[in-house]
Amino acid sequence: MNLLLLLICTIWFSLIVDARLEKATLSNISGHLLLAEEEPTSHFSPMDAQSPGNSEVKIVHHQDLNKRVLIALIVASTVLGGLLLFLSCGWIYRHKKLRDSNGKNRMKTEEAAEGVPSSQVMVRYNTSRMGSRRSSVAIFDYELLEAATNKFSQSNDLGESGSGHVYKARFDEKLLATVKKLDDALPDDERKFDNELNWLSQIRHQNIIKLLGYCIHGKTRLLVYEMMRNGSLETQLHGPTQGSALTWHLRLKIAVDVARGLEYLHEHCNPPLVHRDLQLSNILLDSNFNAKLSNFGLAVTSGTENKDNIGLSGTAAYVAPEYILDGKLTDKSDVYAFGVVLLELLMGRKLVENKASAETENQSLVKWAMPQLIDRTRLPNVVDHVIRNTMDLKHLYQVAAVAVLCVQPEPSYRPLITDVLHSLIPLVPAELGGSLRVMEPVSSSH
Repeated sequence: MNLLLLLICTIWFSLIVDARLEKATLSNISGHLLLAEEEPTSHFSPMDAQSPGNSEVKIVHHQDLNKRVLIALIVASTVLGGLLLFLSCGWIYRHKKLRDSNGKNRMKTEEAAEGVPSSQVMVRYNTSRMGSRRSSVAIFDYELLEAATNKFSQSNDLGESGSGHVYKARFDEKLLATVKKLDDALPDDERKFDNELNWLSQIRHQNIIKLLGYCIHGKTRLLVYEMMRNGSLETQLHGPTQGSALTWHLRLKIAVDVARGLEYLHEHCNPPLVHRDLQLSNILLDSNFNAKLSNFGLAVTSGTENKDNIGLSGTAAYVAPEYILDGKLTDKSDVYAFGVVLLELLMGRKLVENKASAETENQSLVKWAMPQLIDRTRLPNVVDHVIRNTMDLKHLYQVAAVAVLCVQPEPSYRPLITDVLHSLIPLVPAELGGSLRVMEPVSSSH
């Protein structure tokens, strides 16, 4: 661009100089002609007779100047046109190259957002096999998943989830993921696979597991999720550590996270969605104990009826009574399951306790807990020993009251999950996502 401006200035400067020379020449010619006209005829001499010849020479010189100016203009116009054409071609080439570069960077950003680095994880977006619901989900090559899990070795087996095994997959030094593998999927398993793939490819929420991609290899079906380093809430609460890492405030934070995830499904999805399989094993925890809902294989739209067509969830003890009796399924069914989860967080007990006597039948936690929850004198004694005497008793009573409402047999008596969420947020410290301001550590003397 600077070169173009310099060339234009040079051309105009030449034209100005030529114009001034032309003006000076015309002035000289005019001067001579005026002198010739002013001199008296009596002084006319043979030498003066040559003046017309001199004037003629001057005129010829003026014509030559016009030709040079015309030639200069033609040359300058040609050079300028060629330069503009060259600059235009250069700009078009540069713009195209920049657009291609931006396109590649955008693809890398999208892959990074899904947790899959383009340099290591070679995924391909097969639009011919992906509908609108799956447009944001990657298709993984089976060989890649096999390599990342060390051929699905036992050392990478993280346990069972639903109808498949879950494996840890390492794609590079930084990226870890989990892979759920369904071998020789039966028709019911394949239906759950498609259902989960369709829902999770649409849902984006901080408290719902992120689906990175999937793979179909013969009769094998695989789903790839983000890694949740602290495993499931069931493992944390009933595993080797027996809930020792879960403080009172951390348990309430997990409950709030679960409620937020359910609120998104019930209030913000279109159509509203019922998870239908909420239980400890389907609540996963990341490295900071942020809770996310997983396993959407049984999820259905709210208002679905006829239990014979959609089947019961994995654990009957979490299923609301009205669904077992009448096949009715609404968002209040998830609220019931949430109440059971809240009871487990409070009590630290398994959902079904086996009595020592062989004559007694298994007793559900809900039936056992109800008398304890409504009696304030007995409630502190049945709280999990890990968190006992570490909370404000008023907060404990409030959480117990929420749990009692959630597990009411009559659906109309249960609160909406939004109301549950607003009841629990004030009990969670602000640094954990709530609104409670903790001024000083809670005394253990309560």
